[in-house]
Amino acid sequence: MSKQKKPRKDNLADQSVYEDYKNAIPEEEIWTYRVEGLQAPHVNKSYKNARTKKIIVVIVLVVAISLSIFMSVRVVHNDTYKYEELGDGTFEFVKFSNPGGILELNVSYADDDTKKPISVIHEYAFNCDEQIQKISIGPRVKQIDGKSFYSCYALREIRVDPENEWYCDLDGVLYTKDLTQVVCYPIDHDAYLREKYGYAEQYWPTENWKKDGLDKYNDKYTEKYEREINTYVLPDTVKTVGMLAFNYSELFRVYLPEGLETLETMCFFRNWHLEKVFSYAGEKPAEQTGAVPTKDVKDSLPDSLKTIGSDCFNSAIEMDYMYIPANVTEIGHHAFWGAARKEDGGLIGLYEIYAALDEDAFKAQVKTGDQWTGEYDGKLFPKTVPVVYGKARGETNAQQSD
Repeated sequence: MSKQKKPRKDNLADQSVYEDYKNAIPEEEIWTYRVEGLQAPHVNKSYKNARTKKIIVVIVLVVAISLSIFMSVRVVHNDTYKYEELGDGTFEFVKFSNPGGILELNVSYADDDTKKPISVIHEYAFNCDEQIQKISIGPRVKQIDGKSFYSCYALREIRVDPENEWYCDLDGVLYTKDLTQVVCYPIDHDAYLREKYGYAEQYWPTENWKKDGLDKYNDKYTEKYEREINTYVLPDTVKTVGMLAFNYSELFRVYLPEGLETLETMCFFRNWHLEKVFSYAGEKPAEQTGAVPTKDVKDSLPDSLKTIGSDCFNSAIEMDYMYIPANVTEIGHHAFWGAARKEDGGLIGLYEIYAALDEDAFKAQVKTGDQWTGEYDGKLFPKTVPVVYGKARGETNAQQSD
């Protein structure tokens, strides 16, 4: 069965494009079912009690200004940042409520005057903030919850103080210090890269460029742009892709190293443009513009992989091939949910999944969650995405029939 390639959508954050996304989970439970406490993203929605909060802030500011400038600053500070003392002289950064216009934030101290250090960043600390673009992590921060940056659509870069012993960043992408886990690839990191490499605007290389007669559309430009802006190579030291690490990213291709063992829950959640996942062996290419591995590159997941988390590749409808290596022992619920779709009479996305193990061995070895393969429209009823067992990497049903 041939795959019908569809042009990319222009806006990843526009979920209205995906209104037919199906899930058997009740609507009020859909987010907490994935990760306890998770909120739905605030795409084109106001924050809860936003109007009331704005009125309160205005009143407080008016009263504070009438008393003194000092008190007004203090009130705004306390309303914007929430901390909790941990008992060891350090503080937990619990919640940031952007009053509007704060684009950069340094998370180092709970009090700039007394220099009370922050050591923990709480889960959902920045959840659904749509304005913050740059976050700097201080030297004493030793624990960052993977859910801290979920649905921060404007976030371009995360920087870590070089003296921090637990975390670091690679050109604005957050890692543990030993580079064994990627913690957060900022959703809008491509905006940072466009500025870095001199691109004036976001570029979506679809057929519309030709139809509109835009002179900058050409194959070489497209290849260069996608390699520099929409391709990412994880370091060869990485063992774990953290929870929500690449949520809503605008990546087209990702290179995962052999040695990687765990893809945590929702780590590539709703990467609607993700076309290819490659595995590679050997050292990561030297840091240079658009460098990608060229040796020992294989299509799909690395052989070393053991765990594929829940909702891991949820909605990856641009991806056309997925191979489950023989070492995998666990696949979470809805891991590939929404990654297959019937569109204009044809099928796109992952409407078949291939596995190295034969069916008996797979079922004996691999613990799978509910509806892990996903579904797509099948005339009157949804059709479960089939698993094709006992295949070599790259071998498909079409090749076998040939």
